[in-house]
Amino acid sequence: MRDTVETSNLVEVENVYFGYDQRQILKNINLVVPKGRVVAIMGLSGCGKTTLLRLIGGALVPDRGEIRVAGRVVNRLAAEELLALRRKMGMLFQFGALFTDMSSFDNVAFQMREHTHLSEPLIRNLALLKLQAVGLRGAADLMPSELSGGMARRVALARSIALDPMLMLYDEPFTGLDPISLGVIGQLIRRLNDSLGATSIVVTHDVAEALELVDYVYYMAAGKVEFHGTPDEVRAAGIPSLRQFVYGEPDGPVPFHYPAPEYRQDLLAQ
Repeated sequence: MRDTVETSNLVEVENVYFGYDQRQILKNINLVVPKGRVVAIMGLSGCGKTTLLRLIGGALVPDRGEIRVAGRVVNRLAAEELLALRRKMGMLFQFGALFTDMSSFDNVAFQMREHTHLSEPLIRNLALLKLQAVGLRGAADLMPSELSGGMARRVALARSIALDPMLMLYDEPFTGLDPISLGVIGQLIRRLNDSLGATSIVVTHDVAEALELVDYVYYMAAGKVEFHGTPDEVRAAGIPSLRQFVYGEPDGPVPFHYPAPEYRQDLLAQ
């Protein structure tokens, strides 16, 4: 098979299976992410969302199937080719993952110093420009310990766009944020995607914020894509598990109790 495929989509996942030992995590996953779009991968914790993101980024290799980014089959690339492709990707980790012994400025400048031959004055201008884009140029000299949770996430976002990536990967970008910070991060994801001409994949279980900012949604359950469509189609979907997830209903296909024998049987056995 060819290692490069011509496509109008930036990301294509085709018939992908993945598991750890005997535990199957992903089962026959198919999805596409058109260039310039913001696409959400949603579902309950443990459904395989982050694993899929790691496969797209090349951190994991599927057991079966293909993952293509910009026409390149990620799981067929040699190590040097994969590293070159990854330099065209930006990653916002769940809790930012800033280098704790570096200032906000140095966190953002890190990739430029590691992967380019730019002069230090130019790196300084570009790093400050990225911090300005997330509203934190004034916090350039602050250490991560001096930042609030929302500010740290914004610095991490500035770092992830340092090299103007073609593909942005967001792993639970809204976790642990207050409502104002959550709204700010959501607006930045949309605005930066459009202004940079990038493409974004947002892994999240934050339904309300995601449906306001994305163009398309893939809903996963038990390692499979159970539904996909626009935000309006997701809201109107009649699938019981998806409706329970979107509207936060306590009763539905997802049970409150973890599987166990009947409680009275346990009592009688004592």
